[in-house]
Amino acid sequence: MTARLRTVGSWLARRAENVAAAMLAAMFLAFLLQIVFRYVLGLPIGWTHEASAIIWIWLVLWGAAFVVTEREEIRFDIIYGAVGPGTRRVMCGITAVALIALYSISFPAVLDYVTFMKVEKTSYLKIRFDWLFSIYIVFAVASIVRYIWLGWQALRGVAPDEFDPTKASSGV
Repeated sequence: MTARLRTVGSWLARRAENVAAAMLAAMFLAFLLQIVFRYVLGLPIGWTHEASAIIWIWLVLWGAAFVVTEREEIRFDIIYGAVGPGTRRVMCGITAVALIALYSISFPAVLDYVTFMKVEKTSYLKIRFDWLFSIYIVFAVASIVRYIWLGWQALRGVAPDEFDPTKASSGV
């Protein structure tokens, strides 16, 4: 990969993290508004709860699609860490094929469902459900692309990194 592509990729990764941070801040502000209106002013409002739930859905799927790296994904570390690079490569290839197949097979039905949901809107904010659920389409496409890349790497002989329990963290 050229240095220019790495620079662009790194810049895009930082912007994806910025978007996730902005969503987390918006969700926190909606949560604080909900507390102030309900417990300080005695005026419960429903849109803040709805906004928090919507932002949470988007935050989780956006983060899984663009922020969380392959190293930070959940896996069976006991098994994964006990095998050598060749076996890890095979495990990565099998996982990639399975996930690409599952996401690809389900994609037409998911797309059909999301486009069908344009007839419904959320209770308070009146956001169409097709807009709300569209993040899943983005997530599915990003996951397919990610696992195509990981599968290709495994076929080329590049084994995923070995798990080091001394460096386990929350991704920070």
